[in-house]
Amino acid sequence: MSQKIAIQGIPGSFHHQVALQYFGKDCELLTFTTFEKVAQSIASGEADAGVMAIENSIAGAILPNYDLIDRYDLNIQEEYYLPIAHQLMALKGQTIHELNEVRSHPMALLQCKTFLAKHPNLVPKEDVDTASVAKRIADENLKGVAAIASEIAAKTYGLEIVSRDIQTVKDNFTRFIILEKETSTKQYIPNKASFKITIQNEAGGLAKLLTHLSEYGLDLSKIQSIPVIDKPWEYAFFIDAVFEDYRMFIQAMQLVKKDFGSLKILGEYQSRR
Repeated sequence: MSQKIAIQGIPGSFHHQVALQYFGKDCELLTFTTFEKVAQSIASGEADAGVMAIENSIAGAILPNYDLIDRYDLNIQEEYYLPIAHQLMALKGQTIHELNEVRSHPMALLQCKTFLAKHPNLVPKEDVDTASVAKRIADENLKGVAAIASEIAAKTYGLEIVSRDIQTVKDNFTRFIILEKETSTKQYIPNKASFKITIQNEAGGLAKLLTHLSEYGLDLSKIQSIPVIDKPWEYAFFIDAVFEDYRMFIQAMQLVKKDFGSLKILGEYQSRR
């Protein structure tokens, strides 16, 4: 029986690409318009697992997605780094000089700014996402219109790639996470974790916390703060940490709960960077 995998977006999206590469071609795709609906489907058991973008090497963290993982009590099972390669595509049989408009997500247009500057005939227009533009071009037979999307989108919707790898920064990666409702039994010792700490409101509290984590050998690869809504001037910190000694990590977390404030582990897994 194939696994049901929830993603934000439609077939041909980068989330779709990660789902296929991680879970295999036999997985059943459940597509949703928002990340919150993805989280809801995993929490309710409608989906067996989900794929969710969490940060990009250029654009930074997608902070609301950390909050979704927390609110829906989801567990991070794995991380997956996908190199983001943007392709210019259109209906078959057209040259780049016959195209007069290019549509895509605003971030994709921005990431291809240098290429577009060399082709002033391609007037950029922002759209909802990358794959949906490719689908619309195919469905409506839109001649003269190009999309910026993934190679899998071109294959899915039968478009021709007019120009390959048009992104300005070639080393552009998005970090995705694999989410499930329950904590799975791991066949390895984790060396990375994501957790949420709400520290007590006192002078120097954050500095003391960071010193404590450093003393226990935790290398913080990301730290993001959000205000605690029902507690003015208190903040929750979403932290990703890499470590070499799992026992030291456990000890550090025990002391965090004892000396600093509330702690919630969002996931323990292997670093794939």
